[in-house]
Amino acid sequence: MAHLAIVVPLVIGLIFLLLFFTFGSARDAVLILLTIRFAMVGGLLALFVGGLYLSVPTSVGLIDLFGVAVLNGAVLRLRPVLMTALVAALGLTPLLLATGPGSEIQRPLAMVVVGGLFSSTVLTPLVPPVLYQWVERRRRWRAPAEEDVPAPGSSLEVGT
Repeated sequence: MAHLAIVVPLVIGLIFLLLFFTFGSARDAVLILLTIRFAMVGGLLALFVGGLYLSVPTSVGLIDLFGVAVLNGAVLRLRPVLMTALVAALGLTPLLLATGPGSEIQRPLAMVVVGGLFSSTVLTPLVPPVLYQWVERRRRWRAPAEEDVPAPGSSLEVGT
C-alpha cells in the first residue's frame, strides 16, 4: 500500500501533464481531471456494496478507471462516452461473475472498474459542462472585454 500511495498520485500527475500539453490550459486540464472523482465514487461504492476491500488489484483497477474516465471527460459527444463505458463494462463482466480459482483477484478489479464506469458515465455528461460554463462565465466577468478597453490615441483616453 505504501507503493500505491506514491504510484496513484504520480499517475494522476502524469495524466494532468498529458491533458495540459493536449489542451494548452491548466484550467481545462483540471476540469477534465475532475472526472476522476466521479469514477472513484462509483468504484469505491461498488467495493463497499460488494463487501470487498481495497487491495493491489483494486488499485490497478482504479488506475485503469482513471484513464477511461479522463478519456470520457475529454470527449464532447455522448455516443463515444457511452460506447467506451459499455465496451469496458461488458468486457469485464466475466471477471465480475467469476467464481473459480483466481476470482478473488479478478472480482475486486472488475467491481471497481464497472462501478466507476457506471458513476462516471452518468455524471460526466452532466457535471463537467456545467462546471466549464461556470468557469468561463467567471473568467469573462473578471477579464474586461477587448472592446471595453480604449485604444491608444482614441477619444476615450483620459483628458480628451
